[in-house]
This record gives sequence, structure tokens and C-alpha cells, in this order.
Amino acid sequence: MAVYTDVAADELAEFLSLYDIGELLSYKGIAEGVENSNFLLHTTAGSFILTLYEKRVAKGDLPFFIGLMTHLASHGINCPQPVKNRQGEALGMLAGRPAAIITFLEGIWPRKPNATHCTGVGAVLAKMHLAGGDFSMARANALSVAGWRPLFDAAAARADELQHGLRDFIAAELDYLEGGVWPRDLPQGVIHADLFPDNVFFLGEKLSGVIDFTFACHDMLAYDVAICLNAWCFESDHSFNVTKARAFLGAYARERRLSEAEQDALPLLARGAAIRFLLTRLVDWLNVPPGALVRPKDPLEYARKLRFHQSVSSVRDYGLTASGMVA
Repeated sequence: MAVYTDVAADELAEFLSLYDIGELLSYKGIAEGVENSNFLLHTTAGSFILTLYEKRVAKGDLPFFIGLMTHLASHGINCPQPVKNRQGEALGMLAGRPAAIITFLEGIWPRKPNATHCTGVGAVLAKMHLAGGDFSMARANALSVAGWRPLFDAAAARADELQHGLRDFIAAELDYLEGGVWPRDLPQGVIHADLFPDNVFFLGEKLSGVIDFTFACHDMLAYDVAICLNAWCFESDHSFNVTKARAFLGAYARERRLSEAEQDALPLLARGAAIRFLLTRLVDWLNVPPGALVRPKDPLEYARKLRFHQSVSSVRDYGLTASGMVA
């Protein structure tokens, strides 16, 4: 979440007049994240989140995100629900951007995830994968392997400003991943594709909800697992925590067992997930709009994670046995 587009109070009041959510009491921008403009609204009816969609989010994809949240909630996944206006529409226009209001989830995201948090995330990720099995809408993953080279091309000329040799390091990894090694035949379905700690809320150590589905798409389910290994199972010094990985993978496997092929592919998928976030963070780091209320995330965090995954010899290094359960 972030704020790229300011919203004037009179504009917002006019927009909210189309909804039955009470009168506006206050609103403020949310600075975390990098993709869309987000505001916390307080009205006489309660609290809500207002999102203005921009940057990488195509307007034609918005019905997919809105429909997916509704679908997952109907299958017991606690996620925000779109609020429809009096015309029965969940999407509108505000400040020249597509906009939606969604319900507010109680809880906070963990700044220092522990093994209990990872257990909750593993379970809810598997449940989302199973629940998405009968979701009728489809959306391709624009940030899978075919989408990485354009990102690199947009940032390559300035990559070494961040770290000497970064351009060649990324280029070599892309050459490898694009060279025919990327898996093609693993089980696929709807994935969240961005299940980072700031997108998962907890009350105490109990998971209370999942937010931000603006990267959700169809791809390999194990790729979503690999994204979470990167997001949840490293320490602040970027060392891999196998205890957290065991907790995450064990909880996932209790809901949905990874196939042997998915296990074998996990180190490669983890490398792909690391290069994907390295590239998007690098582009964002180099292109923060002037005046934007946004905190770009450190691309080098994912360069370090990528180096770890390059050293992995088998899935056992992530805490999995050949049976697909934790070691």
C-alpha cells in the first residue's frame, strides 16, 4: 500500500455519497507498500479501506480481483470484501483512477514473523489454493518468467548505482532461468503471488485475515509457496531460518501435499521468486514519483536471498523430506 494520488476532501465526500457507509469523519493515506494509493477511511458506519488502482494494475483485471475476494470469503477465507455502491457496482472512478472501497480487517501484520506466524501462513495459503480450484475467472501472471526481461531492460542501465556488479548478476540469472529450465507442467491454479507479512493480519499470534489481491493470478501453486519462503523464512540479516520454513511447509502440507515434482522444483521456483521481486523493487527504487507518499523497498534484500537459493542443493535445505513432509 502507498499513496501516489492525492484525494481532495470534497472529491472524496462526493464519491462516498454514492455509498451507504455513513458520513466521512476522517481519512489518511497509508504509506506502506508500492503499488496503489490507499487510504484508511473512518465514517459514522465504521472503518473502510479506499484503494485507487494505478501503476501495474490494468483496469480490465479489477473484476478478477474483486470477484476473487468474494469467492474466497464464500469458502471461509477471511479477506476484505468489496463494498458496492447504490447502483450495485464495486468499482468507480476517483481522482482519475479506478477506485474501490473494501471492508476493514482487524489485526496487525507481524514486523518480526516467528514460526507460529509461519504456521498460520502455510495453512491459509494452502486453503486459498484449494478454495480457488472452482473460481471461474482467469488472469495470466504478467510477472512470471516472460515478464522479467522487460523489467531488467528498464533498470539495467542504472542497476550498478545500487551495487557494483548488480547488472551482470541479474543478467546471468535471467539467462539461466530463461534457458529452458523453468517448470511448465506443475499443478496450477489461483495464487496470491504477493503474500508478504504486510499482507497478512494477526490478532496476537492467530491469523485474522489476508489482504491485497492485486497480484493474484493463475500460475503454478508451488510458485506461491516459493514466494512465501522468500517473504517469511529469512531473518533481518537475510539468513535463511529453516525452523520457520519447516513450520510454513508443514502447515501447508497438512492442507495440501506438494507433489514430488513440486518438491523437486521448489529451489528453482524460489530463485524465480527472488529475481521477480529483485527486479520489481529495483524498478520501483529507481522510479519513485516526486512527492509520492511511498517507501520503496530495498532491492538488495532479494539479491542476497537469490544468492542463498543459488546455493541450495535440494528441497531438504528448506526443511522438506522426500515424502513432502518436514524434516
